[in-house]
Amino acid sequence: MELADKVTKLKETLAGLDGLLVAYSGGTDSAYLAYMAHEALGERMLAVIADSASLPRAELAAALEFTAEHGIPTRVLQTGELDNPEYAKNDAQRCFHCKEELFTRMEAMRASLGFAYLAYGMNVDDRGEFRPGQQAAALHHAQAPLVEAGLGKGEIRALAREAGLRIWDKPASACLSSRIEYGRPVTTEALAQVERGEEALHRMGFRNVRVRHHGDLARVEVARDELERALTMKALDQMTAALRGCGFLYVTLDTEGYRSGSMNAVLPVSAITHGTV
Repeated sequence: MELADKVTKLKETLAGLDGLLVAYSGGTDSAYLAYMAHEALGERMLAVIADSASLPRAELAAALEFTAEHGIPTRVLQTGELDNPEYAKNDAQRCFHCKEELFTRMEAMRASLGFAYLAYGMNVDDRGEFRPGQQAAALHHAQAPLVEAGLGKGEIRALAREAGLRIWDKPASACLSSRIEYGRPVTTEALAQVERGEEALHRMGFRNVRVRHHGDLARVEVARDELERALTMKALDQMTAALRGCGFLYVTLDTEGYRSGSMNAVLPVSAITHGTV
């Protein structure tokens, strides 16, 4: 299918979802979906962003700024996934419990506001990845309009750029909990450490970074195209000082560079297929 045909399909799909709540994270996929839903439905849609200690304050501010720029109706929904022991224990099903909380709360909002549908920003490239949150979305009958239109990550970025959306090349930014090694409890203190650490690295000029939390050890991932700049004594000393200031005792730079979902590499096959660690 040609890209223009996929866009037509997306518009037709969204037009048929009259009264739509969009799970909005501020990332490129959900931002483009919210933008297109607003184009198709106007005030008969609402972008809903979940706010908790796992969402960096800078990400929340940027997400709200984007929807304000485009006049997209938006609601901030306070979620309490950290109060759920099944989420906090941080096993392979953590993302399921997060999205279960989100979609349960969104369903209640949908009913109270008189909306008919839920949707989220899954695209066709997400289908082959380990994403337990998709199970929760299916349980709550959340629609995936980008998948129905056959759109992949690269195509969505291209369309967002064509539409003049500044988020078209925004680096991916999963929740802060994804930085904490599996089996280590998710706490507000650990999330705050990661957030402060990544803020410090952004101030150093690194655009796409992760601070992986391994207890006393912070493992820093820097995008491959920025890695050479990180491999200087000055940059390494700055990283060390910044992350020790966040409470880490040891700091290491991962020489493979940043890769999405790197924590999943340590999971056994049974964890991915059956949700156990």
